[in-house]
Amino acid sequence: MPLVRPDATPFIESPSGVPDLETLYRTHAPTVARWAARLAGPLVDIDDLVHEIFLVVRRRLPEFRGEAKVTTWLYRITERVALESRRKDRFRRWFSRARHFEIERTIAPTHLTPVDEVERRQSSETVYRILDRLPAKYRNVLILFELEELSGEQIATLTGLKPATVWVHLHRARVRFVAEMKRDSERRT
Repeated sequence: MPLVRPDATPFIESPSGVPDLETLYRTHAPTVARWAARLAGPLVDIDDLVHEIFLVVRRRLPEFRGEAKVTTWLYRITERVALESRRKDRFRRWFSRARHFEIERTIAPTHLTPVDEVERRQSSETVYRILDRLPAKYRNVLILFELEELSGEQIATLTGLKPATVWVHLHRARVRFVAEMKRDSERRT
């Protein structure tokens, strides 16, 4: 049985029934890049991360059994690679504070004034600094709901959680995020 994309174009499959890597990349790379940008934070080179993700996909493609949706499988790989990237980046920043990358330049238009750009970068860094303080299970659900604008059911499908668990994690993530924002603003005043 061939796998079908949301737009009903069938994947090219190998004789073993596994989707073709090139088709997976062409179909899902923009979505994977968006997930990676959101999950990894503003200090990551998205092109490198997407490349790394699809290297894992290439290596693990023969193991894909088709029991889950391709998007769920890709999200789980993206989540793990982004988490590992954040860990490595935290370690690098600890040793070298001079390293900063700008994701917004690739995502947002460059029609902003320099002051707007600085404010946007600072806001983004503040949001991701606060997100980094949240447990991963809350952080990821909050990112997928608020930044990716996915529904609770879509998040449940992607993460393998029950919909009720998604809503509980989202509620707790919001409460913790607001509390961290208040602490952060109190430290600045």
